[in-house]
Amino acid sequence: MANIDSRGGLVTQIQQLATTGARAAEVFATDEGIFLAVPQLARDVPGEPPYMNGGDSDVEAPIYRWQDGRFVEYETLPLSGGEDLEYFEIDGRRFLAAAGIRTGKGPYNLDTEAVVYERVSHVWVPLQRFPVFAAKQWFAFSFESRHFLALAQGAVVDGVVPRHPRQSCLFEWNGERFEPFQTFEGLWGYNWAFASFGGEHYLAYADHVSGSSVLRWDGEKFVLLQLFDENGGRAFQFFEADGALWMLYANLLEHTTLYRFDGNRFIVMQKIGGPGGRELCLIDGDHGLYFVRVCFITGTPKTPVVELQSEIFRWRDDRFELVDEFATSGATDAASFTVGGQRYVVVSNALSESVRFSVSSTLYRFNG
Repeated sequence: MANIDSRGGLVTQIQQLATTGARAAEVFATDEGIFLAVPQLARDVPGEPPYMNGGDSDVEAPIYRWQDGRFVEYETLPLSGGEDLEYFEIDGRRFLAAAGIRTGKGPYNLDTEAVVYERVSHVWVPLQRFPVFAAKQWFAFSFESRHFLALAQGAVVDGVVPRHPRQSCLFEWNGERFEPFQTFEGLWGYNWAFASFGGEHYLAYADHVSGSSVLRWDGEKFVLLQLFDENGGRAFQFFEADGALWMLYANLLEHTTLYRFDGNRFIVMQKIGGPGGRELCLIDGDHGLYFVRVCFITGTPKTPVVELQSEIFRWRDDRFELVDEFATSGATDAASFTVGGQRYVVVSNALSESVRFSVSSTLYRFNG
């Protein structure tokens, strides 16, 4: 198990978690406590050469519980090829949506089953199962008393023909289950973000090969507002500042971009960093707004260069300035939370420098 040694000024390492190919960090709180759920892509296979898309994907997702200033192992969920876990609540009911990209140890099957669980009597019980193809992310959002669950999925792999639906899509809650609501044409979905601003509702969708997009609610469905016609889309984040709606967009192959909404389109305001950015984590700190640019890899899946640092930026004068870098290892996600007035950040790390899955994820105290 490779460990991460971080001495960044804005973060202080508190704990390392023994994860393998960690792909996301989902922190949530209930009347049972504060929890961290970590989907895991794969574990290393002894004797197998390093390959970021290899390994044994028939793994579980650990769920940790906060105790005495640390996370302790609490329970697990079955989740082969784990990519995402999304916690949300509807009318007092608690749910956890699980998405995995594949099953098997090679060859792999990208036709899998995504599951929405409900917490019943302190146990996660399957509520609904969905046939999916190369599933990457669930994203829950609500507006006007309506509750949606978005699924980002799909991949383009030579010789692989999907048997399950491959389109990224939206489902709507009908009071007991999620029903199909809308589909999108992207071939390799990764991520979603949602914002309500000025009486309008916006949904951003990141796609690796079909162009990423921002959609606007027209009263009946989401329609295209703006297309970002480039490969490598990974993540969006919306935020409000100075009375305006702003958006961050991470592209793994190029850079991260800051946009400002002018009422009709999102206008480029700043280009941030270089290739390798995979996720974005906004943090309301004691000294202003920050965001963590989570850095994963550069190069290609067959010859990746594992990124060994992620970056922290601070909002100042309508732009973000780099204020710190800290050690990560093929990082895939970050989540922030507060306990007793102290802000923490947890980062999921997916790959060691030698392209192995066995690398710890890390809990930090945030000092900003």
